[in-house]
Amino acid sequence: MDLSLFLVQLLNGVQYGLLLFLIASGLTLVFGVMGILNLAHGSMYMIGAYLVYYFTTVTDSFFLAVVIACAIAMIIGIIIERFLITHLYQRDHLDQVLLTVGLIFIFNAAQGFIWGNDPLGVDVPAILSSSIQLTDIVEYPVYRLFISVVCIAIAVAMYYVINHTKLGMMIRAGESNRDMVEALGVDIRKLFTIVFAVGVTLSALAGIVSAPIVSLVPGMGERVLISCFVVVVIGGMGSIKGAFVAALLVGIVDTFASVLLPGMSSMTIYLLMAMILIFKPQGLYKS
Repeated sequence: MDLSLFLVQLLNGVQYGLLLFLIASGLTLVFGVMGILNLAHGSMYMIGAYLVYYFTTVTDSFFLAVVIACAIAMIIGIIIERFLITHLYQRDHLDQVLLTVGLIFIFNAAQGFIWGNDPLGVDVPAILSSSIQLTDIVEYPVYRLFISVVCIAIAVAMYYVINHTKLGMMIRAGESNRDMVEALGVDIRKLFTIVFAVGVTLSALAGIVSAPIVSLVPGMGERVLISCFVVVVIGGMGSIKGAFVAALLVGIVDTFASVLLPGMSSMTIYLLMAMILIFKPQGLYKS
């Protein structure tokens, strides 16, 4: 592999890893704070992608479509938490799995009914459609760099909110001892609604920003959910820091494996997970 190809694949791996972090951070945040195992998390990635496709065609503005799609995703998250998830806090994970798997079927049926089963695509915004020169013969799309910048900005914002704000303090306290937090006067149900809505929106945002570089197809949410769970397990359930490190590892390993080991690329992230869990059974970082 020459230097130019290595650099391109490294950038692709980092960009893919940051995108995985955007999805996995929402999943691990919801599980760490609320104890909810949301298997429909990947469906919101799909819904986000289809929403931005629809509103881009309606408004003829990708960035306006992003705002509208994020707002709708947050509303969907609030509705799901208020009317469905709220009944599962005192129940075991099997009930959570059954409900959220049911949501997967509902979202897939809604996607097929509204948009059909043919592959769709979103055009890259004109302002981001150019490329930058990496070497004399290799260029790299500006939009992929834009995705990386967005994901890094969100990671920094999450770190600041969780570690340096009152809301973050309540989230961390709720993760450690929700009964004590409630006894101190915090509206734990309202806090859970905020956390779940934010987690859902992060997954939808990942689908939104990836829509111009992937094909929109039925079931795309389930495909990304598997990689997302690998990230969460490697990083440690409930750990945002672990999700960030693990997502970069998975993204880079998967990207290079698809080039160097095309026949075994689908196995590599699971081998990575197995090797890490041998030495760190609880993942890289505890929540």
